[in-house]
Amino acid sequence: MNLSNAAVKTCENWQAVCQAQDLVADSGVVVWLDGAQVALFYLPGQAQPLYAVDNRDPRSGANIIGRGLVGSVQGELVVAAPLYKQHFSLKSGVCLEDAGQQLRVWPVRLNGEAVELAVV
Repeated sequence: MNLSNAAVKTCENWQAVCQAQDLVADSGVVVWLDGAQVALFYLPGQAQPLYAVDNRDPRSGANIIGRGLVGSVQGELVVAAPLYKQHFSLKSGVCLEDAGQQLRVWPVRLNGEAVELAVV
């Protein structure tokens, strides 16, 4: 799996958070990284198949983003927050309906069978 993200190429500190077999195609799973909940999304049909964003919905405060539906809005890959249905870009974390809301994003890669997140 080749990720063309510049942060992926330059990061030196990676932490394994799960195995590839733990991922669910076109869906999210939640992992822990340094005390934070991170939602991982595996989209096997995309040029960049792995995305990692904060699991905490900034509007509701609930840890539910990993349960959101993935899709595309005007060509942008997004996850829809389960409670208020706002759409967050999987690449940037920015809310399409309210740019003042944003999810943190993490560089993510597949290293053999280990899914790794960059610790930055």
